[in-house]
Formats: sequence, C-alpha cells, structure tokens
Amino acid sequence: METESSSKKETNHRLPLSEVVSDCIKRWFKDTLKEAKAGDINMQVLVGQMYYNGYGVPRDAHMGRIWITRASRTRSSVWKVSDKQPGYNASDSDSDELKGDS
Repeated sequence: METESSSKKETNHRLPLSEVVSDCIKRWFKDTLKEAKAGDINMQVLVGQMYYNGYGVPRDAHMGRIWITRASRTRSSVWKVSDKQPGYNASDSDSDELKGDS
C-alpha cells in the first residue's frame, strides 16, 4: 500500500518536458557564457548565435553582434555563422562552400 501511495506522489511532482528542456537550455547558455568570458573563441561564437536566435536567453541582436565581433578579432570566418542556429560552426559552413564549388 505504501509503495502505491509514494508512486502517486512522484507522479504528481513531475515537471512538463518543455520546462525541463527550457531549464537545460538556460543552463547551457550560462555555462557557454562563462567559457566565452574566459576567452574561448568557439564559445564566443556560440553565445553570439544564442543571442541572435534567442536560445536560452531573450533575443538580442546587439549582444549577438558584440560576441561575434569579439570572436572575429581572432578568426574572421565567424561572421559566416553569426546568423545560424546555435551549434553551427565555421567548419560546417566551409564544407557547404566545398559542396557548392563542385
């Protein structure tokens, strides 16, 4: 009897999947921002993409440009991916260009 009642309690405290995913994305942004501030160029690009797309943070094109500009000081190719979804990187765009050259 006790097992059945504890099982019902656990079921009542489950969060909707959308809330869990949203929380994960926000934490991903915070972790990425920490690495970007520490100087990781790839994370700077990712933070810029996240700001541009409103992914884990409210959409803010101005902040997106700031982070992409910071990363572009070391690697100018980052502008190719500034408007892409988070996770799309310069090597992805380079391979797209090679396909177009054939």
